[in-house]
This record gives sequence, structure tokens and C-alpha cells, in this order.
Amino acid sequence: MKHTLTPQRYLVLLAVMLTASIGDTLLSHGMSQVGPVSLHNLGLLFTALKNPWVIAGILLLLGFFASYLTALSWADLTFVLPSTAVGYIVVAIIAYFWQHEHISLYRWLGILLIVCGVGFVANGPSLTEHPEPLLPAGTAK
Repeated sequence: MKHTLTPQRYLVLLAVMLTASIGDTLLSHGMSQVGPVSLHNLGLLFTALKNPWVIAGILLLLGFFASYLTALSWADLTFVLPSTAVGYIVVAIIAYFWQHEHISLYRWLGILLIVCGVGFVANGPSLTEHPEPLLPAGTAK
């Protein structure tokens, strides 16, 4: 199966990548303000739902899910999933510059390895074959 990527499909894949990575980052930022949640203090989850960073993260992750479903409707999982993996770079950059997290050399190498793997998967052929839809009896093609 040959993938034909129109500009709209590129935008959907970009939305998959950006909404997942930025949404996760906003959730992390909001939950660091809320504090640790444990089984003994589940009420903090309701407090977290009032945090604007958590709300923004949830909304972006809802957008991720919608764009992810859209992409899966026209492409294989092995084609769509790498776009979320590329988001690891975005997450690492945001975490480093905005949240001032220390990212070790091993993590950067791991991210680089993931991106190289994504390149192999994205450039490979699709092996999924889509059968012709069955027509009701008595109808001509």
C-alpha cells in the first residue's frame, strides 16, 4: 500500500506529534504543582482537575486522541505510531528548557535511537493489504 500524504494528512500527523508531547508536558507541569498523589490521598486528583495546566494538558491529549484516530483511519499503526515517537524530542526539549530538567547523555542517546528507528519504519513499505469491499448480491461494479 502506498501512502499518499496530502497536506491535510501531514497536518494530522503533526497534530498527533505536537498534541501528545505538549499535552504530556503540561500535565507534568501541573501535577508537579499539585504534588504526589497516593492511594491514601486520592482527593488530590480532584484538586488537580482545577489546575489550569492539568486542564490544558487534558484538552491537548483529547486533541491527540482525535487526531490519532483520524490518522489510524487512513494509515497503518506502524506508520502513525512513529509520529508520536518523534514527539520524544519535543518533550525532551521542552523539559530541558521550560522545566529545567536534567537530561542525561544516555537519555539523549535513547531519544536519538528512537528517532533513527522511526526513520526506518516510516520509510519502509506497508504490508497491510486492504481487500475489495463486498458488494451486495445482484449489484454490478
